[in-house]
Amino acid sequence: MEANPSFWANPQQAKEVLREKGGILRLIDSWEFLAKELEEIEILLEIAEEEDGKETEEARRRLGEVERRLRTLELQRMFNEKDDWRNAIVSINAGAGGTEAQDWAEMLLRMYLRWVERRGLSAEIVDILAGEEAGIKNVTFIVKGDYAYGYLKAETGIHRLVRISPFDTGKRRHTSFASVFVYPETPDDVVIEIDEADLRIDTYRASGAGGQHVNKTDSAVRIIHLPTGIVVQCQNERSQHKNKATAMKILRARLYELEMRKRAQKMEEIHKNKKEIAWGNQIRSYILHPYKMVKDHRTGIERADAENVLDGDIDVFIESYLMNRGSNQ
Repeated sequence: MEANPSFWANPQQAKEVLREKGGILRLIDSWEFLAKELEEIEILLEIAEEEDGKETEEARRRLGEVERRLRTLELQRMFNEKDDWRNAIVSINAGAGGTEAQDWAEMLLRMYLRWVERRGLSAEIVDILAGEEAGIKNVTFIVKGDYAYGYLKAETGIHRLVRISPFDTGKRRHTSFASVFVYPETPDDVVIEIDEADLRIDTYRASGAGGQHVNKTDSAVRIIHLPTGIVVQCQNERSQHKNKATAMKILRARLYELEMRKRAQKMEEIHKNKKEIAWGNQIRSYILHPYKMVKDHRTGIERADAENVLDGDIDVFIESYLMNRGSNQ
């Protein structure tokens, strides 16, 4: 079969095709690996029956790994939306409640960054606003890696924390809320028309980490898209130019997501989602007092090891949501 001579005429399209090819080849490799593993496990079990059975434990260990990989492949079957494979832009915003809610937002940030490490992905914080006493008011970060958006889209919504507040001298129980929004990073080949006249661009001194230099100049950038009211900002780079480029990337991602929803005629669903993420309509509760439990209200999945969950062990919630969502489509 001859190669199409015009294949490289559109570099971005060629990149997309090669990415899709790479994904298919990795899927084939995974199935071939599992088939080979099952054959070798069968051989180990036959040897164990004929001899003293020392190979049984090795077979059990390898079978457990096969089952884990099969679950991963089954989960990836749920990634049937066109943007699932892309990087994810995640925003966390503290709810009402001052320091308590801001501390909760920072706890969520740590949870997701630990999850990113566990998954072998990478994350870059592009904007963060610290609280007056502790915690953060809001943060935006980009998670890079295969299916980052496909996984993290399950986290969009309101997260509720119930605990004895470390900031309350009376040691009373407090309930805090924080919202999580997840968007796919905008494809390079998608043109999102943005009129400069529709933008208000402000510069200011960065307030986050970055050393003394970062606070000496107005390097941070805030962009307001006037027609939609969308506000994005970036302060992680020392260069105002780089911060503006990153902020524009985030703005394009949010406008892209909005356009995709319009094209799919899901305005009714958008209104439904807005209602679902209102305070008091949480998707997950993290209870640390009077008992410890994390419960996902969409799937009913519960975990008693709240500390492990807050340390990034959230796969069971993500996977259950995606599997349940896939089975209902």
